[in-house]
Amino acid sequence: IEVRGFGSFTLHHRRARVGRNPKTGNSVTVPDKHVPHFKPGKELRQRVDIP
Repeated sequence: IEVRGFGSFTLHHRRARVGRNPKTGNSVTVPDKHVPHFKPGKELRQRVDIP
């Protein structure tokens, strides 16, 4: 999805990994999934980077 002058959203694939339950300390398998990723547009970057 692209919003002109603002940026675009895409999906990135995150692989399965082994995590840890902070409460118990046990290892937990975190399944693979797609996560949203935002890439700011040129105009937004320029407006935010004003000195």
